[in-house]
Amino acid sequence: MSAQAASVSAPTRGLAARLPVFPWDLLAPAAALARTHRDGVVDLSIGTPVDDVPDVVQAALARAANSPGYPPVVGTPELREAAAGWFARSLAVDVSPDAILPTIGSKELISWLPTLLGLGPADTVVIPELAYPTYDVGARVAGCQVLVTDSTAAVGPARVALVWLNSPSNPTGQVLPPEHQAKVVAWARERGAIVVADECYVELGWTEQPVSVLHPSVCGGSHEGLLSVQSLSKRSNLAGYRAGVVAGDPALVEVILAARKHVGLMVPGPVQAAAAAAFGDDSHVAVQKARYAARRTALLAALTASGFTISHSEAGLYLWATRDESCWDTVDWLARRGILVAPGEIYGPTGGRHVRFALTATDERIAAAVARLSAP
Repeated sequence: MSAQAASVSAPTRGLAARLPVFPWDLLAPAAALARTHRDGVVDLSIGTPVDDVPDVVQAALARAANSPGYPPVVGTPELREAAAGWFARSLAVDVSPDAILPTIGSKELISWLPTLLGLGPADTVVIPELAYPTYDVGARVAGCQVLVTDSTAAVGPARVALVWLNSPSNPTGQVLPPEHQAKVVAWARERGAIVVADECYVELGWTEQPVSVLHPSVCGGSHEGLLSVQSLSKRSNLAGYRAGVVAGDPALVEVILAARKHVGLMVPGPVQAAAAAAFGDDSHVAVQKARYAARRTALLAALTASGFTISHSEAGLYLWATRDESCWDTVDWLARRGILVAPGEIYGPTGGRHVRFALTATDERIAAAVARLSAP
């Protein structure tokens, strides 16, 4: 092999070789079919917000637009204090502003967290059987072993370094009771493992109210070994801003901060100002939750009437539904009606007979989906 060929091919043997196929690429044929519908596609596949960014957030961003200097990696005092206030008001969690770090959305943090914590090939990361694919990606980026299980009894002798919790779940909308989370926390603490809870849908409870891993009923009043990952993408329509926070054990936060300083993972100053405004205002969250509630009610009724069975879905931004057939058959059935959804299989093998419907479409597009589901 020539030197030039070696220099080109070497990167393909690196990080990319450890990662799976990007899941949304698998949906391309169904997306093309759905777009041929005479009234256009109803895209309920990816949970990307479609409603306006709240005025209070846009105003804060504009005021901070003249921001020529580097932003603080640790976060501005205003942002950290606003986030701490939100934890107290909304989740009944007492966390110090010093134990909160801004992140470039939650996906960035999830993707790099095992690496930032110094984990590697000798460590095992435990992820749920049905899970956001990025938990697996983050473990692979760090070169960790991945164990997919919902049962601590199935872990065996593995050297577990990190356990992911996700409540409300993406994709299922399942809410983990505080008692269950507390058992996982106790199990992890006995083994010196870190528990990280992805709670980006925590304010979207429908038939059950989610509880944070940092709540006293779960953690026993101590945040040792625990991290909570929060996002402003869904509750404040800030997916385009890339704004979130990680909070919890001050010692772990300090480790993450030290690594982030070195690699330049910093949230832009204007975005930090916008995030502070978002955390400080509860009224826009109530408005957005009401929008999602109305869309959920309409879509749930149409799905049930057309023969779908809804599983879990007690909270979060999705409906987890099945026609008791392969998820890909359901994806095609819906695509022929111009409706695009996520196949359950991309979240884990046990999702192979379910699909995920996102509530992130305009009222008009949700109404279009309802009409198509009701048609012969």
